[in-house]
Amino acid sequence: MSEIEARSGKFAGDDPFEIAQRWMGEATQSELNDPNAIALSTVDAQGMPNARMVLLKEIEADAFVFYTNYTSAKAAELDQAGKAAFVVHWKSLRRQIRVRGIISKEDGPKADEYYKSRSLKSRLGAWASDQSKPLASRAFLMGQVAKMTVKHGTDPDRPPFWGGYRLTPLEIEFWADGDFRLHDRFVWRRPDVLSGWTVTRLNP
Repeated sequence: MSEIEARSGKFAGDDPFEIAQRWMGEATQSELNDPNAIALSTVDAQGMPNARMVLLKEIEADAFVFYTNYTSAKAAELDQAGKAAFVVHWKSLRRQIRVRGIISKEDGPKADEYYKSRSLKSRLGAWASDQSKPLASRAFLMGQVAKMTVKHGTDPDRPPFWGGYRLTPLEIEFWADGDFRLHDRFVWRRPDVLSGWTVTRLNP
């Protein structure tokens, strides 16, 4: 059996982004909380790795998009390295996707549109929080929220220091749990973003 034939069922497809979108759609129906939560990995200027959970907000036709404060530690590491990785794991489906690739900012109309779609409290919170910096107390933070509410009102614009990042992958791995830990793994790789994909089955 060829690997194209082997990639049937949940792995079927000629486009990894379409497979990722399909898996995300299925997870949305089965995962209790935040099916779009990903563990985002970066490295700092000294090469020290870092990881944190963020929400993946869109799987585009050629990239994965998430949002954050541009003054945060993660943003500094993303800007410095220009690359990142993430993994999303769905316990209900017993599947995961691992992604590695190139980082670029999403700082235009699409970021404005997403910011406007958030709740008012979340939008004001983005203005109030100096993300990743030391905080004296929660009371101080809530005071900052109150100040931002007075200053920006009930329809605040997107802060200039808040926006999106787009991860354009060079590698996407689809993993599904198998009996006796004999998992199914297919990795899609390409040398650069303009090249076609090669698909390889990996040992579990």
